[in-house]
Amino acid sequence: MSHDAMTPGTPSSHAAPRGGGRKRKRNEGAPRKPRRGLKIALGIFLVLLLAGGGTVYWMYSSLDGNIKGVDIDKALGEDRPEKLPTTGQNLLVLGSDSRAGAENKELGGGGSVGGARSDTAMVVHIPEGRTKAVAVSIPRDTLVTRPECTKPDGSTTSSANRVMFNSVYSLAGPACVVKTVEKMSGVRIDHYLEINFAGFKDLVDAIGGVTVDVPQDINDKASGLSLTAGPHKLNGTESLAYVRTRHGIGDGSDLGRIGLQQQFMMALLSEIKSQDLLGSPTTTYKIASSATKSLTTDEGLASLKSLSDFARSMNGVDPASMETIMLPVAYDKQDPNRVVAAQPQADTLWKALREDTSIPESAKKSPATGG
Repeated sequence: MSHDAMTPGTPSSHAAPRGGGRKRKRNEGAPRKPRRGLKIALGIFLVLLLAGGGTVYWMYSSLDGNIKGVDIDKALGEDRPEKLPTTGQNLLVLGSDSRAGAENKELGGGGSVGGARSDTAMVVHIPEGRTKAVAVSIPRDTLVTRPECTKPDGSTTSSANRVMFNSVYSLAGPACVVKTVEKMSGVRIDHYLEINFAGFKDLVDAIGGVTVDVPQDINDKASGLSLTAGPHKLNGTESLAYVRTRHGIGDGSDLGRIGLQQQFMMALLSEIKSQDLLGSPTTTYKIASSATKSLTTDEGLASLKSLSDFARSMNGVDPASMETIMLPVAYDKQDPNRVVAAQPQADTLWKALREDTSIPESAKKSPATGG
């Protein structure tokens, strides 16, 4: 969410991303950078499932043309974790802080910021049977090893150690983010979804807003967000500020807002599932149109039919049963404004996802919490 904004609480930045540490210092002269929390792309699945039930061909054609596809498989080749037959499905869901287009630039805070970063990142694991799911938030300020990657323009970027996780997207594109996640986790990513600022805002507005129970008073002067503790129904702009706020919650770090982001995601999914969208084709189309216009997926999901089929297969997943976890991290010893994967917790967590087994409680505890 500098507007900054999903078991409780994730992050992003641009040219010089801020860290997951206790208190950050801004670089002299650096423009204010709005932050993140667009962890709601799973809601798109349910929207598209319903949209697929009652729309006519011309609607399908319109929505189908909105979706942008990225050929992840071609970009990554064979150097990937093995896909086991009983390991469920794994999705990498990104919220992007792209300033492309007037609306994204305005929502992102304007300024002369170029490019984009992975504002929010979640690995969503759907076990065999698809009746539950777990979402693991990767803090944007986590220091990782970036593997050698092929950029969208065909050039190659070399491997590098101790780079900010959210910088991978801006340097080498979505396929490299997938490769980085696969290398750090050993988890095979089956699908990729990305939504930008405008898509997040429009989706929330299309469903009529989302009600959240604000855990404490928030007064974020950077974003202008001011909320008292208790229930509030937020429109799209307010929701974006809520999931991106960091100055108004916790210790002011990116880690502190992950709880808000994950709480909001649950509220959004519940709101979508509770609405009788089949009873209102106009509303359904409006929601699906808002979602698809700002959506980028892997080639396997880059059509309305593919998204609808996938959503239909997930219809048994109840948002109330979805578990949300932050990747266990610790403050980096060299730079307390950055974090690193905490061991052995992180390895234990990834192993459980790879093997489609229950996640031990010990693997859910993060030394760095954001306050």
